[in-house]
Formats: sequence, C-alpha cells, structure tokens
Amino acid sequence: MGFKMGIVGLPNVGKSTLFNALTQTAAAEAANYPFCTIEPNVGEVGVPDERLDKLAAIAGSKQIIPTRLTFVDIAGLVRGASKGEGLGNQFLSHIREVDAVAYVLRCFDDDDITHVEGRIDPLSDAETVETELMLADLESCEKRLVSLEKRAKGGDKEAKATAALIEKALVLLREGKPARLAEISPDEESGWRMLQLLTAKPVLYVCNVDEASAKDGNTYSNTVFERATAEGAQAVVISAKIESELAGLDADERTAFLADLGLDEPGLNRLIRAGYKLLGLVTYFTVGPKEARAWTITRGTRAPQAAGVIHTDFEKGFIRAETIAYDDYVTLSGEVGAKEAGKMRLEGKEYVVQDGDVMHFRFAN
Repeated sequence: MGFKMGIVGLPNVGKSTLFNALTQTAAAEAANYPFCTIEPNVGEVGVPDERLDKLAAIAGSKQIIPTRLTFVDIAGLVRGASKGEGLGNQFLSHIREVDAVAYVLRCFDDDDITHVEGRIDPLSDAETVETELMLADLESCEKRLVSLEKRAKGGDKEAKATAALIEKALVLLREGKPARLAEISPDEESGWRMLQLLTAKPVLYVCNVDEASAKDGNTYSNTVFERATAEGAQAVVISAKIESELAGLDADERTAFLADLGLDEPGLNRLIRAGYKLLGLVTYFTVGPKEARAWTITRGTRAPQAAGVIHTDFEKGFIRAETIAYDDYVTLSGEVGAKEAGKMRLEGKEYVVQDGDVMHFRFAN
C-alpha cells in the first residue's frame, strides 16, 4: 500500500498544474479559468527512496518496485460550494475517499493569473476551503443524527455509538472547528473513520510559490507555516512551475536544473516526506535477486500485519520474520554478510516493524 492524497484549493492557485507535474502527465487540464477539473483526476507516482536503489544494487535485483502515492485532483472549491455554488457538492464526496488532504495555497504574485476573490491571501484561502468542508460535514452530520437517534431509542447499540461520535463532531463543527480536533479513544477510531468526515482528514498545507522562493519560501508561505505549527499540522513549499519544468527533463537534466536553482531535490520528495510524517507512515523492504520492493505501513504495525500488506495469507499463516536493519544490510553488503555478523534477527508476532527493516516472512500455508 501507499497512500492517497486529495488535492484541493480555490480556482487558479496552481492546483491542476501541480497535479500534472507531480504525476508527470497532462491528465488534468491546467488552464486560467475556474473548474477546468470537472471530474477528479487520479494519478499515481512511485515514492522516491534512495534506500531502495541501494538495496537493489547490493542484491542484484532485476526489478525495483517502489511503493505508490495516489494523487486525486479535485475541482476548485469556491465560497458557497457546500450550498451548491460552483460545482457544489459534486466533488466533495471524492475527498471522503482519501487518507489526507493537501490544501494548495497560492503564495505568489502574478497579474496575469486572476484570483477568484481578487487578492492574494493564503490564510484566507485556507479558511474558505476549510469552511466549505466544515459546512458540508455539518449538514451531513445533522441529517444522519436524526435517523440514528430514532434507531438508538429502539435499542440499536451500533446506532447509539455512531450517534455519540457524530455528537462529538457536531460540538466542534458548530463552533467553526474541524472534526479532526475531536478527542477519539482507540476503541472509537474504527467507527470514527467510518463516518468519513471531510474535516476529520489530516491536512497538509502546500504553499505554491514562485521560482525564486522555491528554496526558502516567502512572506506568504511563512504565514502558512506559522499556522501549521500552531495546529500541529504539516506544511511544505513547492513551486508548481518548477515541478512542471522538471517533469519534461531526463534524470541528468533534472539534477543540473535543480542545482542551478540551489535545490537538492524536487518538491515532490518534500511533499511525500511531509505526507508520511503527517500520517505516521514508515517503509519496510523485501529484497532478493528477482526484485527489491518497498512497502508502506503505519508506524507501530506488528510483523504479522506488515506481512499482510503483501498478502493476507502471509498474515494468517505468519510464523516469524527474518529481519535485518537497513544500515546493517548496507554496511555488511547484504543478507549473507548480515547473517555471518549475527545481524539477522528472527522476530515473532509481537515485533513492531521499524522504518527501513529488510524483511523475509516465513508462513504456513
């Protein structure tokens, strides 16, 4: 598994341009007018990870398979979308299907590209997007609560539990706060996720800046980072224009282009790292002569459940996991060297998989 990120924002903030660049495709039409993305566009990218390349080189793997990140480009929101303005709720439902939401915020000046509200103010844009999502959640919760309360009075325990969760959300939403601020116990997490509230999704603020600000950001992006820090959220600076130019270059040209701009890596890499941090994700690897492959799991996942990401049979019949830490695998030149040095460990069902672990699962059919 990888993860799925929805890209939202007001019209003309560079959202579709960014989507095109990140997925290296022209699937989403990028144009200087609102609603050019009428249906959600979906694109996948391999998650860059230098560790995977090193492991493959050591093992002589014939194929390298990175984990995947799915981007969902959703039509530009406008004020009043929750009440049917613009494209209304036509696209709001698509946000329910993603793991996290990237708010793309315009952090650049350009007289040739109109702003739907006639000014450049990324914090106000973020408030507009969030408000529309909160209003949509509020309407949804209030409608659902009526039928749930009726069922709860009839003795339906599941309806009673769900109604209690919706009440938690409504307390926040009626105060103009997103549902993700709710305090949810471990026992409630499954039911909470099933509500599929738009504002319960973790948020990543993406500051779309001009080329000159791609390295260090600017005044606009600084205000966004201050907001993210105050919320305990994540933010990243990225130039959709630079990413668009990178998309058309080969590997050597990209390296030279980035160096000229004083950048160490594409914005995509920074965005992915921020997404992983936001969602608490880590990567483990399976390595052999046939293929070297990366697998994404949630931090804290135990070995059987990590094996289940590959195949459900691996989890059901789990016996043990042969595990080598990434640094040991590289330093000792692979599996044989790690074994000889006593660095291969046999881990059982309670082992919590660590970021970078190289694993081989033993299971019973």
